[in-house]
Amino acid sequence: MNVADVMTRNLITVTSGMPVADAARLMLEHRVSGLPVVDDRGGLIGIITEADLLRRAETGTDQRLSWWRSVVLGSERLAEQYVRSHARKVGEVMQRDLVTIRPAASLAEAVAMMESRSVKRLPVLDGTTLVGIVSRADLLRALERLLLSEEVSETAASTDAAIRRKILLDIGRQRWVPAALIDVKVREGTVELEGLIFSEGQRHALRVLAENTAHVRAVVDKLVWIEPYSGVVLQLPAEEQQPAAAQGLKRAEKH
Repeated sequence: MNVADVMTRNLITVTSGMPVADAARLMLEHRVSGLPVVDDRGGLIGIITEADLLRRAETGTDQRLSWWRSVVLGSERLAEQYVRSHARKVGEVMQRDLVTIRPAASLAEAVAMMESRSVKRLPVLDGTTLVGIVSRADLLRALERLLLSEEVSETAASTDAAIRRKILLDIGRQRWVPAALIDVKVREGTVELEGLIFSEGQRHALRVLAENTAHVRAVVDKLVWIEPYSGVVLQLPAEEQQPAAAQGLKRAEKH
């Protein structure tokens, strides 16, 4: 799995001349914490995030420095801070020192880059073209999908094993079938009956037993009938071995 598999492709972008208030509104409306800033040709020139709007004069959250701290920072840094807390255009508060990543980069590379550069999102560039953005939230969503997929697979495997045990146990309780000659395979709820029987009645009964087992979706009959007097071996044609659900569908189509 790489960055292209998890990144957000439908991007909401802003321009450097857009008012800061509009950028804030877009973040709130679309529930995103950062927006790429593009030029007139769609080229990436910066990114504006929630963090860039935290220290604002309007909300009284701009930094108030002591006189000695002001001296240490110097007039240039103080001027920069003033612009960031008072400016009304996106281009005046956006981050220009960008950390970008390629679509083919691995997720491990993306995580390492986020950690080393202390960023929460990475613009994804294919050459010079902005094709997406990958954020911590995207990585969490990918993790969630993988974990859920594993849980579903484990549950299916567990259910299949339980179905097989139940059917074999039920067969072992019957007096009308040679249980030692019968085997059962289960895959994703589809049961395959294999082994030797000595009458069509046994075949029918085994199918019914399997079909009545909880969580069984279909039954495939691969049983071999040995005629006890002549020793002739009889097996169902391939089309008759199809899952019971499929056979019912074909019969419905004929009518």
